[in-house]
Amino acid sequence: MKPSFRLLASAAALAVVLSGCASAPDNVANPVVAEKPPSDQAIKALSAEVFTYAYPIVLMDVTRELMTVRTPVNTFSHKRTFPDASFTDVVSPNADTLYSSAWLDLSQEPVILSVPDTNGRYYLMPLMDAWTNVFASPGKRTTGTRRGNFVITGPDWRGTLPKGMQEIRSPTSMVWLIGRTQANGKQDFPAVHRLQDQYRLTPLSAWGGGKRMPEKAAPRATTVDTQSSPVEQVAAMDAQAFFTRFASLLPTNPPAPADSAMVDKIRRMGITPGVPFKTTVMEPSTARAVQEGATAALAAIVQGARKGNADAGNGWVMHRDLGSYGTNYGRRAVTAWVGLGANLPEDAIYASTRTDANGKPLQGGARYVLHFDKGQLPAARAFWSLTLYNDRQAFIPNPINRYAIGSRDRLRYNRDGSLDIYIQHERPPASRVSNWLPAPPDALKMMLRAYWPEQALLDGSWMPPAVMRVN
Repeated sequence: MKPSFRLLASAAALAVVLSGCASAPDNVANPVVAEKPPSDQAIKALSAEVFTYAYPIVLMDVTRELMTVRTPVNTFSHKRTFPDASFTDVVSPNADTLYSSAWLDLSQEPVILSVPDTNGRYYLMPLMDAWTNVFASPGKRTTGTRRGNFVITGPDWRGTLPKGMQEIRSPTSMVWLIGRTQANGKQDFPAVHRLQDQYRLTPLSAWGGGKRMPEKAAPRATTVDTQSSPVEQVAAMDAQAFFTRFASLLPTNPPAPADSAMVDKIRRMGITPGVPFKTTVMEPSTARAVQEGATAALAAIVQGARKGNADAGNGWVMHRDLGSYGTNYGRRAVTAWVGLGANLPEDAIYASTRTDANGKPLQGGARYVLHFDKGQLPAARAFWSLTLYNDRQAFIPNPINRYAIGSRDRLRYNRDGSLDIYIQHERPPASRVSNWLPAPPDALKMMLRAYWPEQALLDGSWMPPAVMRVN
């Protein structure tokens, strides 16, 4: 049973009293100063800090639980088409690449990732630890496009690896591999499918002897909520459920060495790795403070996600610090809420906006133009795209089933070499349909992606143009 903050303080005070009685002479009165218990306000602040720190790993685990209902761990799940409006597993999905994702469990043994020769096609296999940091990203940018085998090992694994294989050590036992292979429209899907079929995940114990793939596990009964998104499920947790789940993840997914100060706060809050966290044994005011802290932290994460910080100018938020967060726990939590599974900036740069050039919220009922001057298209060594989402970070149904537009499309350029992208709900004149990105009738969010960005994007010398309202 976990004592409340007040009980902990009372126990400490009692220890001081007993210590004084045992050591002081009978004729000397030693004054005893009881340790003052933390105020409810201090407990609320501590709860908010720990919640913000823990939010990404809890969201990761809920996402893992939901996705592995359909596909067992250490097994690829391939998306054979672009996501559409029915896709809700991940917020802010892309319609640029075909996903080949897998949840890895490295607690028992390493897993070998095998990739084919993609013949120059852009692909990446970013590996994200339980805290949502990308710790490695095999692919065209880093390892080329030749055939290869990579051994992914857990934090505590020790052993001998097969010769000629590159080891990639994960800091946590839970890993999300979110592979992406460039697809240039529906007509390109068959070529990508052939590559996807050659991506392999093999437990180390199954490597060699002619057995390269483990047998797939049989479908299992589950009580997992498959109707609500991971973000919604985490938001529905009370503090006890949230922090209990957090505690259960700590033994096999340890905090980073740089998190030592936060680990101390976790301990002070009474959270023990692997032990359920119980607010029901706390004094009512303490339990309320813990819940209020968690509620306030989630509200701050959502507010931060909606507000952003427009460092790129023109109303855009340019994300150049995703994928690896260090001790910036607020940034990490906001990114998880907005779009779990973000790449490193070297692999992809994201810019997003919810406002037009005048600072007014984007509305699908209006008409907008995103104009690129000649020679000022997003500087990407692979390709770039523009995508729209609704206020839940999901795709919106539209009559032409177009969810992204960009350099892979047959766009119509202006006579001077410039380019106009038309964003609106109503269908434009026929001459503009090739450059039309359909919008919802209400609030929307716009995201610009550049894959394998050039230095101008990485150092901030290039900025997206303002979104101009034309009616």
